[in-house]
Amino acid sequence: MVVAPASPGTPGSISPETIGTESISAGTPSNDELAARAASVCGAWAASGEFGEHVVYERDGRWMFAARAQARIILTKSRVIVDGALDGKSVQREIPWTGEPAAALSEALDGLGLPHWRLYGWVGFDYCAPHHGLMDHVVDDVVLAHLIVPGLEAFVDVDGISAPGADEATLDRLRVLADTPVSAGAEETIDVSDDLDDYRGRVATAVGEINDGRYQKVILSRRVEIGFDVDIPATYVRGRRGNSPARSYLLQLGGLEAAGFSPELVVAADGLGTVVTEPLAGTRAFGRGAAADAAAKAELLADEKEIAEHAMSVRACFSEIESVALPGTTAVDEFMEVRERGSVQHLASTVSGRLDPDAGPWRALGVLFPSITASGIPKAPALEAIYRLEPDRRELYSGAVLVADSSGELEATLALRSIFAEGGRAWLRAGAGIVGQSRPDREFEETCEKLGSVAPFVVRAAQ
Repeated sequence: MVVAPASPGTPGSISPETIGTESISAGTPSNDELAARAASVCGAWAASGEFGEHVVYERDGRWMFAARAQARIILTKSRVIVDGALDGKSVQREIPWTGEPAAALSEALDGLGLPHWRLYGWVGFDYCAPHHGLMDHVVDDVVLAHLIVPGLEAFVDVDGISAPGADEATLDRLRVLADTPVSAGAEETIDVSDDLDDYRGRVATAVGEINDGRYQKVILSRRVEIGFDVDIPATYVRGRRGNSPARSYLLQLGGLEAAGFSPELVVAADGLGTVVTEPLAGTRAFGRGAAADAAAKAELLADEKEIAEHAMSVRACFSEIESVALPGTTAVDEFMEVRERGSVQHLASTVSGRLDPDAGPWRALGVLFPSITASGIPKAPALEAIYRLEPDRRELYSGAVLVADSSGELEATLALRSIFAEGGRAWLRAGAGIVGQSRPDREFEETCEKLGSVAPFVVRAAQ
């Protein structure tokens, strides 16, 4: 039976075998030192290729490395594919589905027959289409979600490195690789200043549609191609040193590689009844010196367009949380704080509620996905505009990377400030929130500011 181990230190957990702790916890490392070291360790494990497909997920000072998939759930436009080896038996099923993807995933998880499980993976932007009646915009071969139940979980935090339940051979390799630098080719500079797909023109079109009353806000994005092979683990290691994300991740699943420094959560359900979302809307550059950063912050807090955009987003998130929460429990816990996220600073709020047991975490994900701050308001017409106005598919961009378990915990972080690679191509992507007062030149400038969270850290793959 494959059972994902409980977290070290919790009731019923397996006592972790500690490896390499002297390299993490000698003295008291600062948050930045811990982040740099932990990202380097996880990057080395990923880069080795020894553990197969993997997901690295950073949360609250703890890095999780999940690999050696024992079960895999892939959601396509019409099927749920379940593949794995459980209880010594091979499991391979393809189940047709219609309706809500949350119900399809829940059914697939129930079908695993595991009393306890934890899974890692991603849901792509197109995961939103069934909920909003937009499946006609989704191509037949698209993957809406790719999730794994790992056979190996290793953790890095201030107490060291642990791998509950791992065998001695695996522990030895984790120990050796933890002290192996991530080798890579040259660091590159990516030019993000060319408007190759008429982003400004698309913004102008959206402003016209907003002023015609078709929707209130839409997030339009643009893609920046990278013309060489990228070392994704090395880019993650380097980029984590230069960012201050809400969450970070590094993954290789189903031919897709990605590394990202997410600025916000789409949704978090703690398994004890609380559900939270953290909308960000309103942006200025950050990291240009104390005086310039302070001036940009003051400008952000005084900008009527940015304030209106943020308030609109919080109101929409409140309604979404309210729809899956027990009556009277939805609240705005923080409103319009400024949070620093790599090369930019944002207006940020936190909205929470007591999750209705009849809704559950997967339903909450379906309602809140994609984030208001990556889609628009009202969500359905804004999503339709994205499908219509953007020249290429978003795929994982503005989707989510997630961790979930059988206790009801689910956390999905927004897939922004990321680099992607698949099929011999690599690319960046960034967007901006368009409202009636938007100016195309300023919105293009905002995408450049956001791309600055990743573009300076791209590492060419060694030849």
